Amino acid sequence: MFIWVLSASGIILAPDKAGKDDWFAKLDVELERKTLAVSRDRDELHMQRTRINKALIDDFWNILNRFSKISVQMTMEPTYSTFAQFEKDGFPDKWSFRPEFDLESVTNMQLIDRSQVQGRMGDSLKVWYYSVDSTPHIRVVFDYCEGEHYYKYAGWKRIFGQFIIYDAALNNYDEDQMHESLRDVVLSWYESHLRNNRDILITHLKENYEKGETFTE
Repeated sequence: MFIWVLSASGIILAPDKAGKDDWFAKLDVELERKTLAVSRDRDELHMQRTRINKALIDDFWNILNRFSKISVQMTMEPTYSTFAQFEKDGFPDKWSFRPEFDLESVTNMQLIDRSQVQGRMGDSLKVWYYSVDSTPHIRVVFDYCEGEHYYKYAGWKRIFGQFIIYDAALNNYDEDQMHESLRDVVLSWYESHLRNNRDILITHLKENYEKGETFTE
């Protein structure tokens, strides 16, 4: 904004400093409002991820220990040595989270079947976070080995298929729905071990869940 100013050389057009200051003062208010809103959103996201991770790590640890009762060996990421502290003679049931363990920083979790029968090695539940157009999402999948293939320049590679168990934007995360899907898959996984028949699990996944990506390792 400009105003007319009387000077020694006559009347000239000069910037209206007051108007300029008023313009920036208004902008500054908007910038501060935006800063607070983004900071609040970031804090809410961190708290939500902390809650989700705490629940899922607890779930995975309980599932691992239930499978161990029928002599099914599994491994878990993150490992219990990083997140758990146990009471004296309390392993594996009596534990709490280590105070120094940063729950919010966990971006991937997995529970991996180590059974060396029926091609089960590597069957796994996996959880990770990702973004779509800056919107954070969470995805739970089940990976399974479909077999092996020989590649001329890479040698033998294991081929993995994948089923999407749960997927949602974090602001639409439904813990009950996620737990229902997790319960459904774990029941089938567990039964397939009891009956020594992996096809029970694979057939159930194919009939009830969307196919994800295929990859090699």
